[in-house]
Amino acid sequence: MDATLGLPILVGLIAVALLFDFLNGLHDAANSIATIVSTRVLRPQYAVLWAAFFNFVAFLVFGLHVANTIGTGIIEPSIIDAPVIFAALVGAIVWNLITWALGIPSSSSHALIGGLVGGGMAKAGISAAVWSGLSKTLLAIVLSPLVGFLLALVLVAIVSWASVRSTPYAVDRAFRILQFVSASLYSLGHGGNDAQKTMGIIAVLLYSQGHLGTTFSVPFWVVLACQAAMALGTLMGGWRIVRTMGLRITKLTPMQGFCAETGGAATLFMATWLGVPVSTTHTITGAIVGVGAARRVSAVRWNVASSIVYAWVITIPAAALVAALAYWALLLLPK
Repeated sequence: MDATLGLPILVGLIAVALLFDFLNGLHDAANSIATIVSTRVLRPQYAVLWAAFFNFVAFLVFGLHVANTIGTGIIEPSIIDAPVIFAALVGAIVWNLITWALGIPSSSSHALIGGLVGGGMAKAGISAAVWSGLSKTLLAIVLSPLVGFLLALVLVAIVSWASVRSTPYAVDRAFRILQFVSASLYSLGHGGNDAQKTMGIIAVLLYSQGHLGTTFSVPFWVVLACQAAMALGTLMGGWRIVRTMGLRITKLTPMQGFCAETGGAATLFMATWLGVPVSTTHTITGAIVGVGAARRVSAVRWNVASSIVYAWVITIPAAALVAALAYWALLLLPK
């Protein structure tokens, strides 16, 4: 491993990684708060405070399995160096900014994975990929929204049956309170899964430069820095995407918002404990579509949902291409 990287460059790369984490929180704020805002249980400014707090404390609940997957399970750690990390972050950040500007809730997670793959393959070819970890992540692209969809659909059926003898007013009032719980759980799952991806990037950079010794690990200061950056990004909000997620896919009641958030949170909890870096965007979108479809198929604006799916499909290759171009551009710079 090359341990000759200067301290200013190393600090600069860590700062870029934390910038990505901040943008991840900004971009994915909608995932945590869209349902609770669209059901008017909380005003947007209070919702982001609520979500940011649970984003930050997520490290107290989950282990670091996802960080280990990102650090060692996507690209061979032995080929990772400063240019690869820089290219990966550029690929992820550029794609995040493009989709944020267009109001498209694409996956920050898969943008980062695409960036890693693009930077790694630009350096070492196809052999750079750890196919076991990468295939698990690609499978999660399909499974996470599907699981979120099915769990939300089942929850709507259970809750509707349990509430059949209650008045609409009583149901609405009860689920306005319960949405505080479901939104908290979802924000916890979001912070637990997404912040760990940047932890993995910083940790593998430190490892590649010999700062962690012979064993890969995630220092506690990296954990705190990443959780804080994500929470701050969530606090700043992402209102363009909130509108798409909360209002344009389907109209939500507090009961449906509770089911969507709970289904999404359960999916994220399972994935985080298994160490699978899933997309929180995919998960909550699948859950929102699930509660809409439970009412009736026509309640879902399928043209909006399909445009979101197209963005999912191209995220990894698009971010990989930008990262590869960034890596090759670095090689052209004067030494």
